Amino acid sequence: MRLPLASGRNARSRARSDRGRGGRGRARRADGQATVEFALLLPLLFGMLVLLIQLALVARDEILVVHAARDAAREATLTSEPDRIVAAARRTLEGSNVRIVRRGVVGDPVEIGLTYVSRTDLPLVGPLLPDITLHATAVMRVERP
Repeated sequence: MRLPLASGRNARSRARSDRGRGGRGRARRADGQATVEFALLLPLLFGMLVLLIQLALVARDEILVVHAARDAAREATLTSEPDRIVAAARRTLEGSNVRIVRRGVVGDPVEIGLTYVSRTDLPLVGPLLPDITLHATAVMRVERP
């Protein structure tokens, strides 16, 4: 039994005839498949992007909460007036709730607690995620009475 060779004139003519019969028709039917798949995945990709942006905004708020607590603690080391301590925190983060946990005499620690509600209000993912309450504490030594 003799096997047909895959090279030469007969192989080329066979390849041409295969292309002419059905090979091109299959390619035409699959031309728009990638576009349809992309159109189906596009809303999912967009939703993931918006979710990532919302997480970045919450991370930014977390950093601001820590800085506001530190600013309030720094002010509490210099003065015992609660209004000035709260104002120092709100200069950094508007809407924060400041709590003076303890403040002693010069050399003793002063401790400030701060809470802030980070709003998750971006379109599409905002209604799905609850608002997040962020907390921070800062401790420093009292410098002035």
